[in-house]
Amino acid sequence: MRKFYLKTPMSMDEIRELEVGDVVYLSGTVHTARDEAHRKILDMLKEDDRKSKICELENRRFSNEKFPFDLNEGVIYHCGPIVLREEKRWRIISAGPTTSSRMNDLAPEIIEKYEIRAIIGKGGMGEKVREKLFQRGVYLAYTGGAALLAASKIKEVLNVYWEDLGMAEAVWELEVRDFGPLIVTMDSHKKVFCRGG
Repeated sequence: MRKFYLKTPMSMDEIRELEVGDVVYLSGTVHTARDEAHRKILDMLKEDDRKSKICELENRRFSNEKFPFDLNEGVIYHCGPIVLREEKRWRIISAGPTTSSRMNDLAPEIIEKYEIRAIIGKGGMGEKVREKLFQRGVYLAYTGGAALLAASKIKEVLNVYWEDLGMAEAVWELEVRDFGPLIVTMDSHKKVFCRGG
């Protein structure tokens, strides 16, 4: 079993080196996203696509609706954290993984559009996700029941987006240090350790 200590943003060379069964400890920026955040991202992408087509027909220049956060070549953590507001700062109390198979139908387009380097979650994901991760990214499994360990590796809440979705469904931008252990269960070579729904 090989161990890797990686920082975001991860390079494609780092991603290609990872294989099923490797252990990863991650430092840098990750974004949480569950079902509702995935749906909102996809809705915004569809709206941008619609506006782009209208502008093309009318021979006008289209300017993309800007997302409030940058997912490009990033890491998505399937997690609905419990968060406490202390004075002017947020503190993560608990940050265990959400069952990733819930996002099987939502994640592929996001992976492709934003060149997602890693998804962290519980239980693995399905074939469509595996296809999109090929030559692009990895799935990193985090142990369920280790929510306090996960919270201890979160050094700072950098920002929160879409609070109207609720605490668990909002997108939390987190700075993590040695976040793990994370097990590579889908690699960029189409190898799979566990098959999700």
